[in-house]
Amino acid sequence: MAAVHAAAVPGGEAWDAAAIAVQLALPGTFGLVDPEGGMVLARVAADEAEILALAVTPQARRQGRGTALLAAAEARAAGGGARVLYLEVADRNGAARALYARAGYVPAGRRRGYYRDGDDALVLRKPLKPAESL
Repeated sequence: MAAVHAAAVPGGEAWDAAAIAVQLALPGTFGLVDPEGGMVLARVAADEAEILALAVTPQARRQGRGTALLAAAEARAAGGGARVLYLEVADRNGAARALYARAGYVPAGRRRGYYRDGDDALVLRKPLKPAESL
């Protein structure tokens, strides 16, 4: 996961293996990996979930991997009881913003100067459908 994140995230914002391991050790946190070059790290707490990181390596982009990882994380979060999913995206990241808009995410807030380069983080949210009963 750390290698994918490092390849996909510019400007020193990538999480290293230790940071990812700390997150994965927390209750409700899960990670999903696309072996062709994608990853998502998320957590569920009560009836809310958050995407902590979603990354696709440059050579694996524009193949539907981000969409598939996002949908899988949404399903897993809903299965864990989440009714809404939040995420943050850099204001300047037009490709990611388009992905999230296509997936039904809407603005919920802004964190000014959030990233090291001074870019704002847009907070997005999406209601999740309850997981089907087994």
